[in-house]
Amino acid sequence: MNAVKIIGVAKSRDLENRANAGGLSFATMMENAGRSTAQAVGQRIKTQGARIVALIGPGNNGGDGLVAAHYLREMGCRVTCYIWKRKDADDDVNFRRVKEDRLPIIWAEDDEGFEALRSLLSAADVVVDALLGVGVSRPIGGLLKDLLAVVRQSVAEARAPSGLAEVVPGEPPPPRPLVVAVDCPTGLNCDTGDLDPAALPADVTVTFAHPKIGLLRFPGAAAVGELVVADIGIPAELADDVPLEMATAPQVRAWLPERPPSAHKGTFGRALIVAGSVNYVGAAALAGAGATRVGAGLVTIGLPQPIQSAVAAHLAEATYLLLPHDMGVLAADAARVLREHLADYDALLLGPGLTQEKEAVALVHTLVGLEPSGRKGHLGFVNRAATEQQDPLPLPPLVVDADGLNALSRADAWWEALPPDTILTPHPGEMARLMGKGATVRQIQARREETAQRMAAAWRAVVVLKGAFTVVAAPDGRTVVIPFANPGLATAGSGDVLAGAIVGLRAQGMGAFEAAVAGAYLHGLAGELARAELGDMGMVAGDLPPRLPLALQRVRGKGTRGNKGRGSHRET
Repeated sequence: MNAVKIIGVAKSRDLENRANAGGLSFATMMENAGRSTAQAVGQRIKTQGARIVALIGPGNNGGDGLVAAHYLREMGCRVTCYIWKRKDADDDVNFRRVKEDRLPIIWAEDDEGFEALRSLLSAADVVVDALLGVGVSRPIGGLLKDLLAVVRQSVAEARAPSGLAEVVPGEPPPPRPLVVAVDCPTGLNCDTGDLDPAALPADVTVTFAHPKIGLLRFPGAAAVGELVVADIGIPAELADDVPLEMATAPQVRAWLPERPPSAHKGTFGRALIVAGSVNYVGAAALAGAGATRVGAGLVTIGLPQPIQSAVAAHLAEATYLLLPHDMGVLAADAARVLREHLADYDALLLGPGLTQEKEAVALVHTLVGLEPSGRKGHLGFVNRAATEQQDPLPLPPLVVDADGLNALSRADAWWEALPPDTILTPHPGEMARLMGKGATVRQIQARREETAQRMAAAWRAVVVLKGAFTVVAAPDGRTVVIPFANPGLATAGSGDVLAGAIVGLRAQGMGAFEAAVAGAYLHGLAGELARAELGDMGMVAGDLPPRLPLALQRVRGKGTRGNKGRGSHRET
């Protein structure tokens, strides 16, 4: 399958121009775009007799909407074209076609008080937004601003509760009217993600050839709804020079390791997770569960002895390596024990729940070969002499998360000590600490993709910048956006599961970049499965590990099709 590249508006126009020069006419691309929009509507509603209001603007976006109106009429829909601004010219073949189809056409400038529009919307099943598309370039005002206000109000009124008491809630029906944006919701800047106050949020956005970067940036991303990427015939190789991609199930499927029937547990790798403390017992259990649920053959958790029984109660499948501790926090002396075992493992996860106590920081520094940090007095069973050795330990492929990252950020030039192909999994706050020098979360969030790319190259490590639409960047410039934005994942422990999933895949022999992308994709898909079943309010991190095998089934083509809720992505 061809990669799904993520582009800006200028690149989108460049691709269309180059495709046209290569023989794929603009008219054919418009025909394909409008037909794809109609098909997306037809996949979501019963079309026979459905009432459609097509909001039509000038330029190509309005042309796409007119084509969609034609095909929706052929599918049995009752379509009305409501025109904001467009010339009724003889050379507009798509306008001429809807007139030949005898579709009702209403001009906004002739609709006093928008009475006709209000009447249409009150009975509409679908609103097709083909007003501006990617063409927004200045604040919306005038007639269009007033028109959009009427549409937003009418949609809100149509979806308002009936006022009847609902004793036992049932499955919510699909939203009515369904708002389908053509290429981009009107009022969303497809380069920056900025959202005009007059914008019309969509339930479904059908974008063409490749998603635009602004569709994945907030606040605009919240107005996109389900994102559908439609093939309109532009040759995929025209975008080969674009480094930014969207992760897809076929891509992840191609990377997943084989599961031969003759396998034994050693076939699927051995993962070691150094995690946990008396205050963060769950971090070790969740990371271990993430690793086991993506198919690692053996998962060992290195942790302080006082929490072993609590972790084992939640994770019977793991084995345990008891490490020196100081009042329930791993001590730097744990490096001595780990040195004796590291060669037995195919991948190492370092960090979840370690705390930022001096002993835990010193352990991280010792393991990666940084100058050991100062330590407080010892209160647990530690061997002070063991901490004197400062030779770097030979590490298996390394994943660093959470407090492991915070420990690294306390050292100068920490990245120089990392072994090749290290994977770092920061959230924006941890990313700011790692970058130092006044970096802020706000700056990082405003330029997530560029920041991950730049720092992956500078640190010579794979960076997984977590959050809505997680970004995975490799030192060589490859960058992938994970197509999930799920508020249910904004919960304590979710990142521990992700780190565990990544180390579990790394232990099975996947490359660093591939394991990071696949782990993040499966984690996001597991979150979508949990949201479909539980909703996004009240989801907890423990809901994710049992759904990782289901996510693997979906990706490997052995389950039903994925959830299509807000924040997800599909292709047609």
